[in-house]
Amino acid sequence: MKKWFVTVFAALTVTLSSFSFAAEIDAKDPYFLINRVAENAFSRLKADKDQFIQNPELLRVVVKEELMPYINVRYAAMKVLGPQARKASKEERDLFTEAFYDYLVASYAQILTQYTDQEISVEPAKKIDAKRKVVSVRVDILDKARPPIRLDFALRKNRKTEEWQGFDVQVEGVSMLDTKTSEWSSELRRNGIEEVSKQLIERSKTPITRGETTS
Repeated sequence: MKKWFVTVFAALTVTLSSFSFAAEIDAKDPYFLINRVAENAFSRLKADKDQFIQNPELLRVVVKEELMPYINVRYAAMKVLGPQARKASKEERDLFTEAFYDYLVASYAQILTQYTDQEISVEPAKKIDAKRKVVSVRVDILDKARPPIRLDFALRKNRKTEEWQGFDVQVEGVSMLDTKTSEWSSELRRNGIEEVSKQLIERSKTPITRGETTS
């Protein structure tokens, strides 16, 4: 099961990691955005594969520069905090958001070490009501070694720019954010946001190495 999730999230991160092409992509169309990102992603990782094998830590830079600017980390972090977010001070919310950012960078960088030659099929574009603020885009991960895996990317519309930003993904119907919320909820209630934030920061300092995962 663990290996299955590694494969899925590797494909997820690969798909999003080429958002450096955003200047050429219309982020106001989530379907077009995901499709173009998917087309660009694999060629880039293949081109630099040897470099990342020699020094996996470089993947942190890739994630920070190419992925994180296009994820609504604040929104995702508050979703994970759930009811705790309303009780927390601004300082605590800021601390957790920063810690969650570092955790995602480390997690995605580690996951990228598992990259293989998966292919992606993005669903055809659908008409989106102008009033909608959240949409889901289906992506199927095609791997010769196993049956296709369905991902549903959740994107949220930025009110100011009207561009779409990713914040969650469902893997065969299971939300990544919901999983982390369940995993950390007891710890948050028991020890508080500051302590959990410190734990996430410490986890994020774990060296990026091939053949391991960040949990």
